[in-house]
Amino acid sequence: MDLAIGAKDVYVMMTLFTKKGEAKLVPECTYPLTGVACVSRVYTDYAVFAIQPAGVRVLATYGISLAGLRQRVNVKLAG
Repeated sequence: MDLAIGAKDVYVMMTLFTKKGEAKLVPECTYPLTGVACVSRVYTDYAVFAIQPAGVRVLATYGISLAGLRQRVNVKLAG
């Protein structure tokens, strides 16, 4: 927790979808958090996301279009 909160930038690397096909990038966390609002960028197998106060911006996509991402992820995505 101290590393995440004290760091200038925190990057997360993960797969974007669960084995059931559900998006892991969600509008609100359901698990208890130790570091709140500390992630600045998320790298996944389908896209790179910048997490900003105004929302989530897509920086790059891999093998999927922005429209395809918007259909599968329940977060408002800015291009």
